[in-house]
Amino acid sequence: MARAATTTDAFNAVAEPRRREILDALAHQERSVGELAELLHVAQPVVSKHLKVLREVGLVEVRDDGRRRLYRVDSRPLREIHAWAGRYERLWEERFALVDEVLAELALESPDDAGRQ
Repeated sequence: MARAATTTDAFNAVAEPRRREILDALAHQERSVGELAELLHVAQPVVSKHLKVLREVGLVEVRDDGRRRLYRVDSRPLREIHAWAGRYERLWEERFALVDEVLAELALESPDDAGRQ
């Protein structure tokens, strides 16, 4: 069975854990392929392959700096992912509030009450 293309959009691109690691490494600083490979303890061709995918979906930009090519994150495609995940934020908050209520009730129980159950 043929694999689905991973370069169609940002959602598919960030589904791969190594690509998320690369984005994290680039979040606050431009880096070269060699720097990324060293930082992530991965072979340079592997990093290059993932950077190519990230560039194709627009998550990473590259610029020449002398003989080096420096990569940086372009966060614009991440906005769509953020907007989608944000729709679930209310659900998560409601669930966490329920957990907080249960924990508060358990904290109110005396040690003797908990031991009798």
